[in-house]
Parts: sequence; C-alpha cells; structure tokens
Amino acid sequence: MLRLFRLAKIFWIGLRFGLDEFLRTGGRGGWIGRAFGALLPFRDLSKPRAVRLRLALEALGPIFVKFGQALSTRRDLLPEDIADELAKLQDHVPPFAAELAMAEIEQAFGRPLGEVYARFDARPVASASVAQVHYAVLPPGKHGGTEVAVKILRPGMLPVIERDLGLLDSAAILAERLFPDGRRLKPREVVGEFAKHLYDELDLMREAANCAQLRRNFADSPLLAVPEVYWDYCTTTVMTMQRMHGTPISQVDKLREQGVDIPRLASAGVEIFFTQVFRFGFFHADMHPGNIFVSTEPETRGQYIALDFGIMGTLTDVDRNYLAQNCLAFFKRDYRRVAQAHLDAGWVPPETRVDDFEAAIRAVCEPVFDRPIAEISFGRFLLRLFQESRRFNVEIQPQLVMLQKTLLNIEGLGRQLYPALDLWETAKPFLESWMSEQIGWRGFMRTLRAEAPQWATMVPTLPRLVHKAISVNPAAPVEQKVEQLLAEQRQQTLLLVLLVLLIGTLTVLQLFTFWRA
Repeated sequence: MLRLFRLAKIFWIGLRFGLDEFLRTGGRGGWIGRAFGALLPFRDLSKPRAVRLRLALEALGPIFVKFGQALSTRRDLLPEDIADELAKLQDHVPPFAAELAMAEIEQAFGRPLGEVYARFDARPVASASVAQVHYAVLPPGKHGGTEVAVKILRPGMLPVIERDLGLLDSAAILAERLFPDGRRLKPREVVGEFAKHLYDELDLMREAANCAQLRRNFADSPLLAVPEVYWDYCTTTVMTMQRMHGTPISQVDKLREQGVDIPRLASAGVEIFFTQVFRFGFFHADMHPGNIFVSTEPETRGQYIALDFGIMGTLTDVDRNYLAQNCLAFFKRDYRRVAQAHLDAGWVPPETRVDDFEAAIRAVCEPVFDRPIAEISFGRFLLRLFQESRRFNVEIQPQLVMLQKTLLNIEGLGRQLYPALDLWETAKPFLESWMSEQIGWRGFMRTLRAEAPQWATMVPTLPRLVHKAISVNPAAPVEQKVEQLLAEQRQQTLLLVLLVLLIGTLTVLQLFTFWRA
C-alpha cells in the first residue's frame, strides 16, 4: 500500500510540474497536454521546463536528485537549458533550516553547540541530497582554531529512501520477469548495489573512514588533495573535516584567469582516476563537478581537491587485472584478446565463438579511436556495447556498475574541462606501467615479499606434515618411510636456501634503488 501511495505521489508531482510536456516533444502527443490542461487548470506552467524538471526532482526526494545529478554531467545527451538547470542539483539543493542543523549537532554530541565548536556559521555553504555543509572553527585543544567543514545529515532521510528503494526493487522484479534480457541484466542485483551505496551515505562515520583511506592513498601526491578528518568531532550524523580552499572545477574560465594549465589539469584527472581504480581498487564514485575543486594557491596550483566521500567503489584484484588487460588490449586494438578475456572470465557462455565475438567488439570500438573526447560519446559507445552483449548473452557484473557510472561522470567532466583531451593516449602509458608492475619482476618481488612471512612459518612444519602423511600407510617398510623423510628434509633445506637467497636479493635491490634515488 505504501508503494502504491508513493507511486501515485510520483505521478502527481510529475503532473503538477507539467512534466507531461516531455512526452510531446516535437509536436507529438499534443492531445495529452490539452487533456491534462483541462483536468488540472490550476497548474502553474509559467516557469521554463528545465526549472520545473529540477523542482520536480527536488520534490521527489534524494534518489531522484541523484538521478538529476548524473544527468547533469551528460551535456552531449541533454538540451543546454536542462543541463544547466540540473547542474544546480550538484550542490544547490534547498537547505534545511539552520536550527535543525544545530539541534542535530547538539543531539549527536550531547552538549551545547558552543562547547562543540568555537564558531559555527549558521549559513550552509553547500546543500546536497542527503546532507549539507557548514563552516566552523574548532575550540581550544589539540586542533584549536582550525577551520573546518561540518557535514550534517538531513533529518528524516531513512523512511523516504526506503520507500523509493522499495519502488526500484519492485520495478527490478517486473523487469526481470517481463523483459527477455531481464535475468541476464541482473536488475535486482544492480538495485541492491545501488541501495548498499545509498545506505552507506547515511552513515557519516563510514564516509569519514572513506575520506581517511583516500587521503592515505594519495598522501604527498601532487595530483590530489583530500581533507583531514577530525575523529573527535565525528558521529554517524555529523562529520568534521579540514576546510579546503579552491575553485569549483566547473568554473573553467575562472581557472584559466587564475593561471591553471587546463590541458595539464585534464590529463592529471585521467591519471587520478586510473590510479584510484587500478593501483588501489578504491575510487571516488560520485565525481560530479560539485564534488571537485581545484587549488589555486601558488604552491599547489592545479591540484585537484576531492570532496564528498559517501559513495566509493571497490574492485578486487581479479576485477582490476581483468579490466587492465581489457583496457590495454583495447588500446592496442587487440580485439581477440578482449574477446578471449571475456570468455576466460566466464562472462560469456563457453560455447561462444571467439572470432564472432571479436568481430562484434571491433565493430563497436574502431569508430572511437584517434578521436579527442569532444568527438566521442561514451553514452552511445556503451549503448552499442550493450546491444552487442545482448547478442552474445554477456552477463552484467553488478560490482562494476559504480565504475560504469563513474566513467560517464569522467566523460562529462572532460567535455567541460578540455574537450580536445586524447583520453586513450593519456591513459595508455599509465596502464602499461601498472601492468608491468603487476606481472613483471617488480610484481614478482612484491608478491614474494608479501608471501615470505607465510613461507617462513610453513616450511619448518613440513617434516611433521610428511611424518603424518607417511604414518597414514603403516604397512610401508620402515626403510621407505625413512627415505621419504630424508628426501623431504632435503627439499626443506633447499627451500630454506632459496628463500634466504630470494630475500637477500630483494634486500640488495631495495638498497640499490634507494642508493640511486
């Protein structure tokens, strides 16, 4: 019953803001507008359609706001008026009252606001779909006088999100049962993945941990700055972090005036993305322009500043290696290797003909090479891949959905920042270097160093294990048992010698590398 009520509310809000206008684009369906106009004469349609669309998404709640945020980065797919208006959803969602924010802080810490912060600005500096941000100053103590940004969760978010997720789950069940590709696309798993990340956003302690992890990953990096978290001032509903100073990345003209090298900035953005995905398997999955600033300070000019860590993506070592191999094969136009990688990963049925799959991939990929990002639409590219994957029954991998979403955000940012960027040439050297580290001698030595403690514990136990194995067959002659034991001891000694030699070699290489540096 609650879902039906919510569905009716969605339909009503759409009518109230005149979204039926989008059903009759190009002159079709004029009777729809006339019918609704007669039934709902009180509707105020004086505002432009883009404004009414934004207001409707805001009225529908956080999930729909996030949908609008994602759309706002796809200027190649949207009319200019709609893209400009939806961009306001990135950090200009109507704020909730300052009194509610202050009450939330006092409830979270159990003491008056003046004891939590030395100064608190009641005017929010940013307001998003699930939280808003205020500036403050920490009281005397370990970090006394430090300027901070305080993120406060919107009150009453959970019931609304649970209702909307229920609607999405119901839609996924219908899609799974009614559409031919329903099961292959795994819509319920995709909704489950989205729900997981959305619930994570409602726990600001989890977001603070995400922020701290990303900061460690990019410690001392000249490419990306991440704010410090002040744990004594964090709870599940309040997060306190270092205040960052910079210019929003969407203000390209202003960045140029401030002396930022835009082509270099665009190239650094690609490197940051691939570093997060492939080197760490931990990436910012909500990279719309409202969450990215650029430093204009003389010593850090051109450095990215990351904000809002509620949605982070993770990839396993298997996922990363699979993606890297596919990307490298793709950059080299080795489509057979791409097809074979899909087959080896079990993402296509084992009876699939590799040559047919290779030809289909070539037909999709060839048109996008040797073109700057301004001439490439990842939206259309992914659509073509989707159409070909349907032919070959490729299974959709829910764990990669966040990565696909982030790729679309990256494309939208790239178009705004520097459309002439050659994405392929920028990314290829990084991926080749990373793959060399993974499968070359550096990767071997790193794996050896990681496994050495386990080997050192395991090798001394071999005689006991051998004795236990021999004792299983008591009928064997004593001489045979002794000979087996001596052979195993010789192997153990050889293994220990090899282990010492390998560790010694690793130490020498490290010292040599340090000396050269």
